[in-house]
Amino acid sequence: MEPLIVGCVALAGMVFLIFMGMRIAFVAPLVAFGGIAALKGWKVAFNLAGYLPHGIAAHYSLSVIPLFIIMGYLGFHSGLTKDIFHTARQWFGHLPGGMAIATTYGCAGFAACTGSSVASAAVMGKMAIPEMRKYGYEPGFAAGAVAAGGTIATLIPPSVPLVIYGIITEQSVGFLLMAGFLPGILSAVIYAFMIQFRVKLKPSLAPPLEKAPWKSRLISLKGTWGIVAILTLMLGGIYTGIFTPTEAGGAGAAGVFVIGLLTRRLDFKKFKLAMLETGRATVMIFAIIVGILIFVRFLALTGLPAAFSEMVVALPVPRIFILCGILGLFVFLGMFLDLIGMMLLALPIVFPPVIALGYDPIWFGVIVVKMGEICLITPPVGLNVYVVNSVAPDIPSQTIFKGIIPFLLMDFLTLAVLIAFPQIVTFLPSLMMKG
Repeated sequence: MEPLIVGCVALAGMVFLIFMGMRIAFVAPLVAFGGIAALKGWKVAFNLAGYLPHGIAAHYSLSVIPLFIIMGYLGFHSGLTKDIFHTARQWFGHLPGGMAIATTYGCAGFAACTGSSVASAAVMGKMAIPEMRKYGYEPGFAAGAVAAGGTIATLIPPSVPLVIYGIITEQSVGFLLMAGFLPGILSAVIYAFMIQFRVKLKPSLAPPLEKAPWKSRLISLKGTWGIVAILTLMLGGIYTGIFTPTEAGGAGAAGVFVIGLLTRRLDFKKFKLAMLETGRATVMIFAIIVGILIFVRFLALTGLPAAFSEMVVALPVPRIFILCGILGLFVFLGMFLDLIGMMLLALPIVFPPVIALGYDPIWFGVIVVKMGEICLITPPVGLNVYVVNSVAPDIPSQTIFKGIIPFLLMDFLTLAVLIAFPQIVTFLPSLMMKG
């Protein structure tokens, strides 16, 4: 059988099995094993199955993932999240929709010590939703702000999805992490402006709060020193070249641990819980990565990515139309898969034509992750929506999805801005290159 035909059949079979409910971590290596056996024989397939998993999992670049994850869990158990939310509330609470704005900026701040959107949505949901509802915020509006705000963690470093993108596409993880910073801040700012605008049009969404005195605002800033220190340590180290991303992850995790001890908020019980949660999340992510990378090796044998790239590049249409089609594919996949699964399934196929069309691979990585943010709050999967529903079960998921719509529109606006002005993404990495 022709390698290209084998590749097409295997890809179709993989998509079918995923939509039938099988886990991508198991489907990818299983399909790849069968495909390699069809192309090279059973002996080669068994040999590859014997050494590829260890070779992939033991790769140095993957070690940054558990370090970023542990940093997030230690940050949560050390109370950094409460501090950043309290500060944001003091400064922005009096504005129209102020507590929702505080939640958005609180999510952006917490993103500096976690690469997980789900963790950010869960943690902020536990704190912010009861507070907003206490002051009369509409439930769907409050929950929507938390679900959407949580997605910012996928862009602001440390971002696990950007690390995974770098590993799959063999791009600089350091450049990717720096590239995600400004788009992440832009997303938070656009959310905040939209919240103010909506509440001005419909004040019943969020009754105003009393303006905090300047003394209280300034005192609240002391709660942000931990987040600022960790973000400065990591981004400063990566930007100046002192740290590799893995070393930055280690320094950040150690920094959060020390902050937890100094503030006496991190005891042995919380530390143990953070380790267990890190272990569970790491095993899940590594299983997916190993399975997909085995599948990528199989696709390389079939020549399917190269053939697809040649076909796409030869299309007689402007490249922006092709890019929009590819982003549409991510929207479709995001209806059924989580962010990591969506990226790992699509990237081996769409990355080669995107680069052949002349797009910057670092810029495209941020665009892909931004698409992942959008898929985190769109039905039927909308993982962040269900996470928020789990911490606020009295707010129906349908109500949360309704509250998400304005944030979703702002996400597409942000995406359009990043496509129209790619310099927003490439500015910091370009400074690193010059340095």
